[in-house]
Amino acid sequence: MNNPHDASNTTHFGYRQVDIHEKEQRVAEVFHSVAAKYDIMNDLMSFGVHRLWKAFTIEYSGVRAGQRVLDIAGGTGDLTRKFSRLVGPQGQVILADINDSMLNVGRDKLQDSGVSGNVRFVQANAEALPFPDNYFDCITIAFGLRNVTHKDRALASMKRVLKPGGRLLVLEFSKPILPILSKVYDTYSFSLLPMMGKAVVNDADSYRYLAESIRMHPDQDTLKGMMEAAGLVRCQYHNMTGGVVALHKGIKP
Repeated sequence: MNNPHDASNTTHFGYRQVDIHEKEQRVAEVFHSVAAKYDIMNDLMSFGVHRLWKAFTIEYSGVRAGQRVLDIAGGTGDLTRKFSRLVGPQGQVILADINDSMLNVGRDKLQDSGVSGNVRFVQANAEALPFPDNYFDCITIAFGLRNVTHKDRALASMKRVLKPGGRLLVLEFSKPILPILSKVYDTYSFSLLPMMGKAVVNDADSYRYLAESIRMHPDQDTLKGMMEAAGLVRCQYHNMTGGVVALHKGIKP
């Protein structure tokens, strides 16, 4: 019989090792806690630069009128709102998130901003997407992959539901390419970020976890290799803000 605390049955939650089946619940608790003020914290944490990272992702996606787009871990809907305009009334955008608190905030935000009827909201796990094979022209996952327990399963699931020739875009915090930037980034992440979380959300622990989860996420070349292992081709990445964030792209053959 397997030991439930054996290393093969554990995974990282930030810097801590937890049972694999616990991680999803722990991550859910983090996002239930921060959902209501997620957008405010995004602006504070990135000094507003997250808007430029997302704008580049939209531009790089090549999404056109009439296409189907899946925005996984779509949260409060920043990408979904832009995609909705691009695909138009003949297209469709699905905002999917595993966390119902984030999904509810995103739904309310988009409805309040007058997003058209071409958007659906689906609570879904990235590791087992509830969509048909060869369905989407483009899939994005922004700042969500690092929270997934089995990233290889999620990448395989995304590839399955992409159409041949479809594009997967992974926007995620990554590894700064300059040593001096890494030092500054570490000081900011582990000192100032939890303080902001405490002041704005009254939750320093969740933002400490978010900082740790960024450090545990695969670096640029490792993630590129994981996408290739999932069967995607022409994989490449673009560093932004000195590698603090990277946008990875892969194509389904």
